[in-house]
Amino acid sequence: MTQPPNQPPAGGFGAPQDQPSQQPPQPPPAAPQPGYGYPQQPPTQPQQPGPYGQQPQQPGPYGQQPQQPGPYGQPQQPGPYAQQPGPYAQQPGPYGQQPQYGYPPQQPPGPPGPGGNGSGPGGIPKKTWAIAASALALLLVAGGVVWAVAGSGDKEPVAEKTDDPKSSSSAPVNPGDGQGDGHAGTEDLNSGRQSDESKILWYKTAPKVPGDGADAPGMWITDKVAVKAAYKEILGYNVADGKISWPAVKLPQKICGVTETPSADGKIVVAYMSGVTERANCNQVQEIDLNTGAKGWTAKIPEKENDDDFFDGTGSGISLDYVGADTLMVGRQMSGLGLSAKDGKKKFVVQEYGTDCFPKGYAGDSKKLLSAASCGAGGNNAHEELRQLDPDTGKALWTRKYPKGWSISNVYSVSPLVVAAENDDKKAYNVAAYKDNSAAVASEPGTSIKDLDTGCGGGMFSFMDRPLESCQGIVADASTLYMPTKGKSGGANEIVAISLTSGKERWRVKSPADQSMMAVGTESGAVVAYMDPAYSGAGGQVLSIATSGAHTPKTLLKNPAGRAEIESGFYRKQVAYADGRFYLSAASLSGTAKGQQKLMLAYGK
Repeated sequence: MTQPPNQPPAGGFGAPQDQPSQQPPQPPPAAPQPGYGYPQQPPTQPQQPGPYGQQPQQPGPYGQQPQQPGPYGQPQQPGPYAQQPGPYAQQPGPYGQQPQYGYPPQQPPGPPGPGGNGSGPGGIPKKTWAIAASALALLLVAGGVVWAVAGSGDKEPVAEKTDDPKSSSSAPVNPGDGQGDGHAGTEDLNSGRQSDESKILWYKTAPKVPGDGADAPGMWITDKVAVKAAYKEILGYNVADGKISWPAVKLPQKICGVTETPSADGKIVVAYMSGVTERANCNQVQEIDLNTGAKGWTAKIPEKENDDDFFDGTGSGISLDYVGADTLMVGRQMSGLGLSAKDGKKKFVVQEYGTDCFPKGYAGDSKKLLSAASCGAGGNNAHEELRQLDPDTGKALWTRKYPKGWSISNVYSVSPLVVAAENDDKKAYNVAAYKDNSAAVASEPGTSIKDLDTGCGGGMFSFMDRPLESCQGIVADASTLYMPTKGKSGGANEIVAISLTSGKERWRVKSPADQSMMAVGTESGAVVAYMDPAYSGAGGQVLSIATSGAHTPKTLLKNPAGRAEIESGFYRKQVAYADGRFYLSAASLSGTAKGQQKLMLAYGK
């Protein structure tokens, strides 16, 4: 990921925006897409130390060099990670989704004309011009400027219970047999399967979408139901046989945001557009029960909190995260809103603070809420800050200032807290493991390890495609970070285990075939990994790598070679492994594909 020097990431971070609908590129027939789970835009020179580097020629925010003032000279100390649970909990989570946010927002109406009461040009208050300067820097994208819709001035979300506990859509004509709204296909994908290969338990085809394509941004797996979001629908299928679990939940407009990880009680929240015109916003949210398909509360997200917040809003995409005991964190373009996960009512607002510091993204879990902010954009003191907030009140618990030039790119893990940063000028990156509930850095995992793949499956401006926390291919448990190496395109690479206490490499294991692999989670003392299908036609594999003792990969599922073309044909694929089944789905759908597109497949024995 690269950024303009001394500029914060572009594109409205608080609510990563939905890209303008465009035709996704079609994968070449019979050619697997290499490394889709891995970061595809690693720094040009990863061997250079990052913001926490030890070498004086490349100082970072936690280095001890005198030319970098600020509280970044703490000695490296082990962090108390043993008591923290790992992030893998039978859900796709950050390794199972590629949410469709981050696209350029829509054109807003112009600011007020001359004659206002403010002291800035055109009568606009000075504060507004400060905000505007920051917004322009935030929204600078590839040589052009995009703008956020000003929207309405609603102050509170409008929350209400729906009368019908189920979807308003009618029941399928023939649930589970390929008719009605189940999107079941009729091909025999197991023909020619070898005895040592996994079965395709079931598959689903994609719904019809507009000619310019559509998003399919979510996949959630429970012990009974596999749930998929696609365009304007939420679809639920029995995990064992793919039969319809409940009638499709049909939304009025296209989906523009989802909670990647369900709540503790099995709920998700889905955002959809307010209409189809250019002035439509991603401000409608709907709670859905994964197990039953029942609709819960609904809410309308206000576009701004104050009349002079011209550059804030929901635009064409918002981020949604369950944090704390019962908070839903909503990320807008330059602010955030904490709602009650129980009824959708407003709890708190995260807004501009300090010296023109605007929130750019959020991450969290049941214990924590993290916020990254861009401060002083375009000025001599431009920098970014990481804050831990109280998930119940939004109050800041601690703040960490990053030096100028360093951009917070990803939160690899929340508990334990592991944060990645990049410096485009120095072509350097850094990963920092924080002490629990503290601004102090415990270690810098992998700073001295060459060839680590850090970009989470994205390319230039890849931050625009996902929330801060969404990162395929990199996972952590209580004491160890597991990262892929770059390898060669479409060929073998390695997974490296790095201590969160010392920051040093513990072990590494090479892909057992000439196919790249990525970690998708940790389970029962092992890393679960997915190995891509090969250009030669070999199917992908699900592997288990023991975290102690011998680290020889063990094959859990060997996907059929005869269907490698299908397996590799998903554009922006999502993957998840749970209860012995491997799920593969599309995150983007083509509007001009020939024949029926595959939406989702389930593999098993």
